[in-house]
Amino acid sequence: MGNFTYAVKAAVVASLLTSSFSAVVVEKRQSVVTGWTYYGCQTEGTNVRALAAKSTAYDTMTLESCASDCAGYTYFGTEYGRECYCGNAFGTGSAIAPAADCSFSCRGNSAEKCGAGNRLSVYTERLTGAVSSANAGSTTKVAATTATVASTQPAGPGPQKSDIPAGDNIPAKENGNIKLSVLPYKVWDTQTNDPVSCITRCQQFGFNAAGLEYSSQCFCGDIQNLQVASAPTTSTNPNDVQQYTYSALPLKYADSVCNALCSGNKNYYCGSGNRLTYYTWTTSPVNWAIPTGNAGGKYSLLIGGVVVPLIVSQAITGKVTFLEKAGTGEPNGTGAYELDLTQINTFSIAWRQMTGLKTDVFCAAGLTLPDKAGRQITVGGWAGTSNYGIRLYWPDGSAGVKGTQQWTEDPNNLQLLVPRWYPSAMIMANGSILVVGGEIGQNADQQPNLEILPRTGGGTVYLDFLQRTHPFNLYPFIMVVPSGIFILYYNEARILDEKTFATVKILPNLPGAVNDATGGRTYQLQGSMVALPQYAPFTAPVGVLACGGSTSNGGYAIDNCVSTQPEAANPAWTIERMPSRRVLPCMAGLPDGTYLITGGGQHGVAGFGLGGAPNLNAVLYDPSKPVNQRMSVMANTTVARLYHSEAITLLDGRVMISGSDPTGDYNSPQGSWPEEYRVEVFTPPYLLSGLARPTFTIATKDWQYGAAYAFALTSGSTANLKVSLLGSVSSTHGNSMGQRTLFPAVSCSGATCSITAPPNSHVCPPGWYMLFVLDGPTPSVGQFVRIGGDPASLGNWPKLAGFNLPGV
Repeated sequence: MGNFTYAVKAAVVASLLTSSFSAVVVEKRQSVVTGWTYYGCQTEGTNVRALAAKSTAYDTMTLESCASDCAGYTYFGTEYGRECYCGNAFGTGSAIAPAADCSFSCRGNSAEKCGAGNRLSVYTERLTGAVSSANAGSTTKVAATTATVASTQPAGPGPQKSDIPAGDNIPAKENGNIKLSVLPYKVWDTQTNDPVSCITRCQQFGFNAAGLEYSSQCFCGDIQNLQVASAPTTSTNPNDVQQYTYSALPLKYADSVCNALCSGNKNYYCGSGNRLTYYTWTTSPVNWAIPTGNAGGKYSLLIGGVVVPLIVSQAITGKVTFLEKAGTGEPNGTGAYELDLTQINTFSIAWRQMTGLKTDVFCAAGLTLPDKAGRQITVGGWAGTSNYGIRLYWPDGSAGVKGTQQWTEDPNNLQLLVPRWYPSAMIMANGSILVVGGEIGQNADQQPNLEILPRTGGGTVYLDFLQRTHPFNLYPFIMVVPSGIFILYYNEARILDEKTFATVKILPNLPGAVNDATGGRTYQLQGSMVALPQYAPFTAPVGVLACGGSTSNGGYAIDNCVSTQPEAANPAWTIERMPSRRVLPCMAGLPDGTYLITGGGQHGVAGFGLGGAPNLNAVLYDPSKPVNQRMSVMANTTVARLYHSEAITLLDGRVMISGSDPTGDYNSPQGSWPEEYRVEVFTPPYLLSGLARPTFTIATKDWQYGAAYAFALTSGSTANLKVSLLGSVSSTHGNSMGQRTLFPAVSCSGATCSITAPPNSHVCPPGWYMLFVLDGPTPSVGQFVRIGGDPASLGNWPKLAGFNLPGV
């Protein structure tokens, strides 16, 4: 079972703070100064220095010289690249800061980081242990240096030292006397509490410290939390988000002081009043890479916007459509705009104002149709007639040439069967449009049912599970799977028969937060979900990944992703802890099979004024890596993206990020974060590597299932060539409707290559897909292809005056 020690190890891991406080990423960095351990990036204090005992400044500053200046002190910190500060404790208000904040190179050694403005790179002599990290992008392992004792249990009650959960082993135990907030998550207060169950729970959710108190209470956190001696008051106000501050180390007591017998096992101690029996393990359950420079990607401004969008999608013409809720933009706005990405440098030409909307798209659903025109559709909205809305747009124009088509709507003759606000939509395997869920209006009755477009005479189908889980199942995540339709709603998931819509399989409930199993993933507890990559020959069960979300009990954002294969014989949810908490996130599938997680807040829920503490950091999720090693902490932005924000992958391989409507008050917005007009892009590292992008030409862009299609590689190598297909996405409220990632079979003879289209509509629902050719990690510019035709003859619908129909 391994050995145990009685000292805290120097596991430098990301600190997850209390759920009501902002989560930050603490950099995992090699301890480069002999005798010192990297402590983290730290802010200055409030009207005081973080470290005030001694200071020096000079233009030859290095970490080693500052360490020498601070000999005899507990901490040293470098700032502005040339300043050195020493101290034994942190000043009031000094707090953990994001790792990326400490970005200034040391004046005397550019390979080292010496803080930044109002940020200190802090090292300490206090902690024992050694951190090994080959480079800034590697994962971290911790080697213990303290003495060990045999893992045998003495007779009589005491701290449990043997039969601890295996895996990373539990090499440390310590008793402390500080308040409950030493470990931020109170997991339970139960009469079955014992060390094994508490430690297992903490490990399951990616933490590396567990504490037991008052016999019946279990707490989870990180080793770094053990350095926290202050306990800020909690608050559910998203504007009132603080960070823990560091002070003195917790005091340590003999085992006999923590002598409350565990409620679930009287053979062991589980703390006492204001005392924790706590356990740590030296290898973190999760390892987040922290790439630097271009390897971390880059946020940049694309263009100033003309609207705060609600729904965003790239049309098959390459232009991007923006739809706004009524009243979001200027009083003379039309609610619809189109952006020509080839004209970004000329604002007046880049944007086209569109007309035709007669009802409000406020919290509607959107899709790209599989008809040959690639028309876009939105359904639902708010309120009144808008609830029934069906709106269509036939994209036209070309690069540099404005289109002339407009949105078309006939509220009197083309409507949904029932009013829907916050519904979801999906193209079914048979090519029809499935519309699911929603509610009638604000604080009004739900719509626990579904309907099909075009209407064939049937009515709605009642879904009892939506009735039961309202109001936390809005904008449910839906996708086609070979055995039917997968739907994820609130904290539940199931598979429906695609013809009868009866339930054919119920999955285990999704794990929520470590301390709240009822945390949800769909609106109003909004997280995000994507389909994981599918690879030829497409025989493996498709996977799904859901990230972030929140809890109904206080709006504490969830800090993990969960994944499963719904059609596996016994599907189970795999939990992977994220570097920080995130509600209102957006996720975008990239051409290389990775996923960008961006935006959102660290506290609250979805809705006007209900979510805050913007999460400015991007995370890259790579499902090809081992579990708990799939996330990389990427670049930061300065733009808050909260309620009503969007993210879509563009044909050029970048991710467009738009929107943020946190208050709903456009004339005089309240709060800390504005109504956001600016449009950004995130450039992934594959476009910053300096490697040339492959280019290709393809003649046939209308594909049938299972057929082979030729393309010519006009530049690039075939040695490591692969092809990906990304479904056309309509992004709103963290829901990427139409998202799919597929890697079909490809072979080449010289520069002539052949792609085998996916085999059927259950692997690849009919529709439009971005086709990318990759030379190793580097994607080409994509081109749209249509796969599977238009089996439901949507091109002939609706047969009403005023609607131009592309035909079949």
